Amino acid sequence: MNVLLTSATGYIGSAVAKALQTTGHQVIGIARSEASAQRLVASGIQPYRGDLTDAASLRQAAQMADAVIHTAATNDANMASVDRCAVETILAALEGTEKPFVYTSGIWVMGDTVGQVADETFPLNPSPIVAWRPAIEDLVLAAAQQDVRSLVIRPALVYGQGGGLVAMLMQAGRDRNSVPVVGDGLNAWSLIHVEDLANLYVKAMEQAPAGTLLIGASGEYLPLQTLALAVAQAAGVGDRLHSLTLEEARETWGLLADAIALDQKVSGERARQLLNWVPSAPSVLEELSNGSYRQSAIAA
Repeated sequence: MNVLLTSATGYIGSAVAKALQTTGHQVIGIARSEASAQRLVASGIQPYRGDLTDAASLRQAAQMADAVIHTAATNDANMASVDRCAVETILAALEGTEKPFVYTSGIWVMGDTVGQVADETFPLNPSPIVAWRPAIEDLVLAAAQQDVRSLVIRPALVYGQGGGLVAMLMQAGRDRNSVPVVGDGLNAWSLIHVEDLANLYVKAMEQAPAGTLLIGASGEYLPLQTLALAVAQAAGVGDRLHSLTLEEARETWGLLADAIALDQKVSGERARQLLNWVPSAPSVLEELSNGSYRQSAIAA
């Protein structure tokens, strides 16, 4: 397939691009500038000049492709409106074609799972930073009625390749010579390696029925305190942690602090059963002890 991939050089997007290429698909990426186009070409990705906020170019790119995977996020004050407009544009372009469209959500829409291991049927209670996202999930899934093979993936907290929130904690640890946790740090984080997640995107695009919602989680979940201690070791600050109240964390991270403080255990069993998806990448503790984060710490 010729697959239009938004944010093809981003953290998740670059892993998805590689997984697509490995399985024989051609990747098209949106380039906002000549420099962006050159980066795409260097990664074996066909550039298409346009912008996520340019409806005309986005519509044309989507119509040219055999499938669309949307991993882009502006991560600014306009993220909700830009995301909704982009999704509406892509869905309109794909209407009646039965082409796949994979939308990236996240487990923060589920809120605290109150000690349960939650699946796709768990009632939503989104963290404020993603309060707008359930409505877009609904929009995507409803497009199955307009002959779009529309799919939603909710990744757990993504790690690997030296990136994600784990990298943010490492940097914070280096800056203050101790790693921050919110409250007592006993809240659970559910996790997924970026390469396992990328493989899930490809399998979903290729196989999943229209209107499918999947959680992308390996089944690994750890208390934030346990993870933070491993981060501290990898960052070279020993076992030094410091506790922040939620109010203090908000001063540093804004609404992200509320998401970091969530207690979440989630299951990726539906994806395993439906798609024969088998996460196989190293655990986050392995990555921290002898993987990409240890390497990035040495480089720093």
